[in-house]
Amino acid sequence: MKSNLFIVSKNGYKYIVYALLVTVIFWILDLEFFSLLSFLSALFFVYSFRNPEREIAFLEDKAVVSPVDGVVKAIDEIKDEQYAYRVRVESNYMNVGVLRVPLCGHLESTKVVRGARTSKKSKLFYDLNETAELVFIDGHNNKVKVLHRLKQSFTPINIEVSKNDTLYKGLRYGYAINSMSEIYLPKNFRLDIKPNSEIQASHSLIGYFS
Repeated sequence: MKSNLFIVSKNGYKYIVYALLVTVIFWILDLEFFSLLSFLSALFFVYSFRNPEREIAFLEDKAVVSPVDGVVKAIDEIKDEQYAYRVRVESNYMNVGVLRVPLCGHLESTKVVRGARTSKKSKLFYDLNETAELVFIDGHNNKVKVLHRLKQSFTPINIEVSKNDTLYKGLRYGYAINSMSEIYLPKNFRLDIKPNSEIQASHSLIGYFS
């Protein structure tokens, strides 16, 4: 994923190929309506797995950029030994699913738990849905924890970085389509976003470490 520079993410290749194959089969069988539906499905997969190039707008060492595309649903103050703020971001099928590193440093830990993909309205959403938790740490020992939780998605979360990998701000580290993300930030962080803001991975500033 880190070096995937194609216009469509490799995570979507199999979906696109299968949809096009089914399109050809239906076309051979003269089932025009189903052939059209399959072709539209292929176009949907191409759109869902689009992989745009993005320049880093905030190169300052202590700046933290968004790891996901979506809308900021809430900013909460929390009581935790390591983190003081939690930013909740909701992404849908219209958003780019590419996940990008929020700071320069390395990955301290990662944990992916495979699970269900129920609606966020479900009582079991927080208990059973598939999640990926990553803790990033910069050169000043500042930490940012990012948790991705799938909603009703047709594809699993894909994480393609490992513990202690050297990472650069804006680098691709995975893929998640139709998800809820939580960004956990420490006390020495100054937020620069507001609820209901639309944000883009690597383009939008979350804030700065003091």
